[in-house]
Amino acid sequence: MAQNIRWNRWLLRSLLAIVLLALLGFGAFQIYVLKSIAPLNGHAQLIGLSAAVEIKRDASDVTHIHAQNPIDAWRAIGYVHAQERGWQLAFNRQVMHGELSEWLGEPSLETDKLMRTLGIIKAAQAQFDKLPLNTQKALEAYAQGVQSGYASAQWRAPEFLILGINPSKDMKPWTAVDSVGWALMMALDLGGNWGNEFARLMALQTLSTDELWTLLPPYPGEARGTKVDIAALYQNLGVYAKPSTPQATAMANQQLLASSTLDIGVLEGKGSNNWVLPGHNTQSGLPLLANDPHLGLSAPAVWYFAGLHAPAGKLPDGQTHDELNVVGATLPGLPFVVLGRTQKAAWGFTNTGPDVQDLFLEALEGKDSYRTPSGQQTFETRNEVMKVKGKGDVAIQVRSTRHGPVISDVQPAYAQFLNKDKYAIAIRWSALDPDNQTIVAGMEANFAKSVADLRKAFSKNHSPMQNVVMADANGHVLFKAAGKVPVRASSNDLNGMVPAPGWLAQYDWQSWIPYDQTPEVSQSDIEKRGWHATANQKILPPGYAQFLTNDWTGPERFDRIAQLLSSGTKLDANTMKSIQADVHSLAADRLLPYLQTLTSQHVKAAEALPLLKSFKGDMSRDSAGALIYAVWIDEVTRAILVPKLGETRFKALFGKRSFRPAVEGILATQDQSWCGVAGCQALMNKALDTALDKIVTMQGDKVSAWNWGRAHPALSSHRPFGNVKVLAGFFDVVGPSGGDGFTVNVGQYWTNSATLPFATRHAASMRAVYDLANLDESGFIYQTGQSGHPFSSRYQDMKDEWGQVKYRPLRMTTAGPTQVLHLTP
Repeated sequence: MAQNIRWNRWLLRSLLAIVLLALLGFGAFQIYVLKSIAPLNGHAQLIGLSAAVEIKRDASDVTHIHAQNPIDAWRAIGYVHAQERGWQLAFNRQVMHGELSEWLGEPSLETDKLMRTLGIIKAAQAQFDKLPLNTQKALEAYAQGVQSGYASAQWRAPEFLILGINPSKDMKPWTAVDSVGWALMMALDLGGNWGNEFARLMALQTLSTDELWTLLPPYPGEARGTKVDIAALYQNLGVYAKPSTPQATAMANQQLLASSTLDIGVLEGKGSNNWVLPGHNTQSGLPLLANDPHLGLSAPAVWYFAGLHAPAGKLPDGQTHDELNVVGATLPGLPFVVLGRTQKAAWGFTNTGPDVQDLFLEALEGKDSYRTPSGQQTFETRNEVMKVKGKGDVAIQVRSTRHGPVISDVQPAYAQFLNKDKYAIAIRWSALDPDNQTIVAGMEANFAKSVADLRKAFSKNHSPMQNVVMADANGHVLFKAAGKVPVRASSNDLNGMVPAPGWLAQYDWQSWIPYDQTPEVSQSDIEKRGWHATANQKILPPGYAQFLTNDWTGPERFDRIAQLLSSGTKLDANTMKSIQADVHSLAADRLLPYLQTLTSQHVKAAEALPLLKSFKGDMSRDSAGALIYAVWIDEVTRAILVPKLGETRFKALFGKRSFRPAVEGILATQDQSWCGVAGCQALMNKALDTALDKIVTMQGDKVSAWNWGRAHPALSSHRPFGNVKVLAGFFDVVGPSGGDGFTVNVGQYWTNSATLPFATRHAASMRAVYDLANLDESGFIYQTGQSGHPFSSRYQDMKDEWGQVKYRPLRMTTAGPTQVLHLTP
């Protein structure tokens, strides 16, 4: 009995100790959280200010910076970015410098090698040196603000603690050149087609030229991008690597599919929508403008909403400036509002996607030289050394040709397919040129008072080229494609579709399309139609003389926007918002007739087939038909393409590419050379059986409980902890999502993903609607929250509003702000 009492006392004491330790641990965690989250109220010192600054956060949680001059405003937004998005800034700096492996080790080494080879920071320095003094001073002030922000509490952010990084020792300072570098990284994300060129090169190893055009067909209504028999060209040149041993091939396949840089240069899924309505087509009599740029979803989000306010005065070079009053989406890393509005004007972007990246086959002439039109030339070389956490330093030699850096030296995919005894592949990319002054365009747009001011500001936009819609409070509207695009020679018969022989001068760029000759739609032409919209579709007017690209995004989103804007009634801001919420897929519409022909003996077919056959193309979250359709067409794609491409090549190309135009063309012609001898109908029926098996595995055997939303959540993944299973639940943001890759409310998914293959990964990174009749009634939303701290209540407080396509007011005034932080010199 006494022994039991002693045992019970010991157990009770142990339990009390455990509870006490848990409480102490929880208390310590709470103290850490309180100390590590940036203060939103009170007073702080910001070195370098010329006068006091107020930072006000309004009821929408938009951060408004009120300064006595623009330099102080730009310094203060740097401070705010560092406090709110400190890890995001630090991580992005490591990426563009090619120094990520210092923190993450060997898994990021491939990315580092590519960044060093491209020379992002080298190019950024050359561009910074050519910027006007005022822009240089703006970036320097911003960088100083970032460093002051880091000197506060942000070093305690959980990412630094988890990775064992001491920012005061392990983190290099953010510099003005880094802001230029980050603008280049955005251009890399949006600026070209080099991935498509390599995809065609890869596919042509097993396909004929005709089969290639079936796999990657021209834009609807367009001819093939080149008349050249590319397959024959490459075979005659001996471009491809010779067959290797099965063991070596298996190893190369493994490296290819594990590549972290394979999808760089692929634009599919990275689209956007924007449109503008002239006053005569709106209920208010003044323009409406809408914009939702589609980017990879991340946590924290790529955007940070802020207002910058300063009175008129003089810039550092003595030049006078108007008052600075601008609010909208900033990019942490840059001091300006990238997308938004001033007191009297608003603008929105979509990606034009011109071909500003060409790959060149450089014929090797011995170990150190390559062939040019004028004879043999020596490679330019430089040495790069990368520190790797837990490993020794890794050194590479970067080679460059007259076209640009040799990327085949550092991308594993090229090693598998390219005959590296004969060739190297170099890239010519316009964004790396020293005359890139995109940042100047962003700065000047923030002072705009009219459409004319915006058009002038965006004349300096270089890379990436953007489709800009503009409107002002005086009723003016305009569309302009802003950016630099190369002029190719008339003898260039490959038109940037595939890697070109670098020793032939006919494939060299000749000059640039002048700004006044890039596509533009005037006020009168917009008024005639009643609206103007872009959704990454072909934007060229009939008879346009210049070549921009052959790799336009399909017209489905644009066509749907056109349907909804052409109602014949005058529209208002609520109509704009309902269009941004639309999840009807015109791509699904084209496949509806095939759904009616399907048969199946699957155990769930009796319940599933009526749901599928009643599906009308609406990719709603609660739709079981949308789920069955999406999984079925994915299985159809695999069944058609894998036998032709091979498993490895298919996996390397699929995911970021949907190959939907190819599949539609093959089904339309019932092409047995792709569907197999049993025919396309048998293939589609079998694909349904496989799809139903997959859905049962994903959502159980209760068909009445199936829906698209459960398979299709919006996944905003943290970098890098979204890839760490035990941490992802704390750092990722997961919210509701509908749509597919072809809907206005886009929900792009990558079914090559081993986890959540139908999750939305590219979508509206933010939505905004601007009412020029009352700009303070404009609205915005994005998918996470303003804070970059995962334990902040503001880390993901917008996700449900974003999923429901609701909006927060985007006002210039800060009446009734919820927090005020005073900064003093």
